[in-house]
Amino acid sequence: MSGDEVKRRIRKTHGQKHMKQRWSEQPQSAANGKEKDALSFDLSTVQPSEHEKGERGAIKRLSTMWSSFRGKHDKDRVMKEPPLQESLEPAPVDTPAKEQRYMSGQYFFEYLVVVSLKKSKEGAYEPQITYQFPKRDGMVRFQREEEEKTLKAITLFCFPEGINWAPLTEYHSETFSFVLTEIDGSRRNGYCRRLLPHGNGARPPEAYCIISRLACFGLFSKIFDEVEKRRQISMAMIYPFMQSLREAAFPAPGNTVKIKSFIPDKGTEIISLTRPLDSWLEHVDFRTLFRCLTDEEVLLVFAAAVMERRIVFIAEELSTLSQVIHAVVALLYPFTWQHTFISIVPEILIDVVMAPTPYLLGVQKRLLEQVTDQSDLLVVDLSEDKGDTFLVQSGDEKYILPPKLQDEILQALRNRKEKATVEELNTVVSEAFLPFFVKTVGHFASYVTRKGSGQPGVFQSRAFYKAIESKTTRHFVKKFLQTQMFDLFIQELEQQQPASLQQGIFHKKIVEYQEKKKREKAKKR
Repeated sequence: MSGDEVKRRIRKTHGQKHMKQRWSEQPQSAANGKEKDALSFDLSTVQPSEHEKGERGAIKRLSTMWSSFRGKHDKDRVMKEPPLQESLEPAPVDTPAKEQRYMSGQYFFEYLVVVSLKKSKEGAYEPQITYQFPKRDGMVRFQREEEEKTLKAITLFCFPEGINWAPLTEYHSETFSFVLTEIDGSRRNGYCRRLLPHGNGARPPEAYCIISRLACFGLFSKIFDEVEKRRQISMAMIYPFMQSLREAAFPAPGNTVKIKSFIPDKGTEIISLTRPLDSWLEHVDFRTLFRCLTDEEVLLVFAAAVMERRIVFIAEELSTLSQVIHAVVALLYPFTWQHTFISIVPEILIDVVMAPTPYLLGVQKRLLEQVTDQSDLLVVDLSEDKGDTFLVQSGDEKYILPPKLQDEILQALRNRKEKATVEELNTVVSEAFLPFFVKTVGHFASYVTRKGSGQPGVFQSRAFYKAIESKTTRHFVKKFLQTQMFDLFIQELEQQQPASLQQGIFHKKIVEYQEKKKREKAKKR
C-alpha cells in the first residue's frame, strides 16, 4: 500500500467522523456516550439569566441545531435536497413540458410564522409566535414537542437581541436569513422580515418568518414584499396568498411560476416569481459585501476563509450580517464551508465566540466588546461609521494567497459596473474567484488512481502539489490540502466514477482553462 493511500485512509476516517459531526451538529456523547463535540459542549453549558430561564428548552435545542450554509452540496453543485414534509402533497402535473419547469417534489415553504414582541409581567418584551400557517394537526406527542422546540428557537433568531426592546414610532424594515440544521441532518432555511406593523403611536416591531427546505434569498424577499403589502390591509389577507403559494411547485432554475392573488379594491393580481438560472448563486447578493468592504478587504476575508480560520463579522443591521456571510461562503465555490456557520448569533449564545474551532459568525455591534477580547481570529467591522475594518487580525492574511493570483482577482473585480444588477455582479464576482481554484487545484482529477473500473479512487496528494510549477502556488496548495473543505471534496471525488465528474460549471471552467493552456503552448512551438 502506497504512502499516499495510507494517508488518505487516515484522513478519510477523520473526515467521516467530521462529516458525522457536521450533519448531526450534536454532542457525540448523545451518540456514543464517550466524546462530546467541543462546540456543542460550549453551547450546552450557556446558562441563561433569570429572565431567560423560560427559554432553557430552546437553548438546549440550539445546542443541537445550527445555523449554517444553505442545504446545497453536490458533485459540482447538482442539488441534493432533503425530502419535504409529508403534509406537502405534490400538485398535479399536466404535461411533460411542465415537469421540466419545476424541481421534482420541491415546494416553496413548510410554514409561515409571525413573531410578535409581547410585554411580560416584568415589563420586558419577549418574542412569541402569534400566527402560524398552516397549523400542524395530527402530530403525535413527540412530533408536537419537537415542533414547539423548533418554533421557540425560531423566535430567538428572529429577535436575537433578546428582551431589549421598547415601542417605536419608526423602524427601518430589514430582511435576513438563517439555516437550521436538525439533529437528523435535515436542513430548513429561515427567511425573516422585521418591520413595524401598521398602526398609530409607538409599538414594537414584528417579524415574519418563512421556513423552507429551499435556499433562494432573492425570491423569498419578493414573497415578503407581497406578505407585507397584505399585512398592511389585514392579517387575514395573508392566508389566501400563502395558500396559493403553498400549492405552487417550486420552479427549476431559470423558470418562473405565477401566483394568482386577490386584493380588495385592486382585484386579482398575477405575481411572477422567477428563480435565478445559476442555482449555486441564488441565495447570494454580493452588493452588500462590496458596499461594506473594498476589493482588497474582500480578498483578505476570502484568504482567511479558505484557510478555515475563525472569522467574526460585526454590523448593526441583521440584513447586513446575513447577506455578507452568505456571500463570503459563496466565494468558496466549488468548496463548501464545513464548520460552524451562524449568520446572526442570538445574544444568549454569544459565548460561541470562545469556541476554538473554525467558524463564521455574525454579531451585532452592541456585543462587540464580548468579541474583541478574543485573539487568533479575524474580526471584520461592516459598519458605515467604522474606523478600522479589521479590529482583530493575525496579520498574515495578505500573504496567504499567491501574489499573482491575488492581482488577477482584483483585476477581474474592476470589470464590474458601478450600478450593476444582482445578476451582473454575481457573474463578475464568480468569474473573478472561480478561476483561482481552477488554476490552483483544477488538475485534481489527474491524480486520482483507481485499481479497476467501478473501484473507489485514491488521491495522490504529494504528486498533486508537486506537479505545480509556481513555488508560491505550491506553498498555498500544500496548506489548502489540510483543510476540511478540500478533504471532503476529495473524499467525494474518490467515491465518484470519472464519467460523473464531468458536470457543473467548475468542470467546465477547468476544461476551458486546460484548452487555453494547450493553445498557448502550441503557439510557443
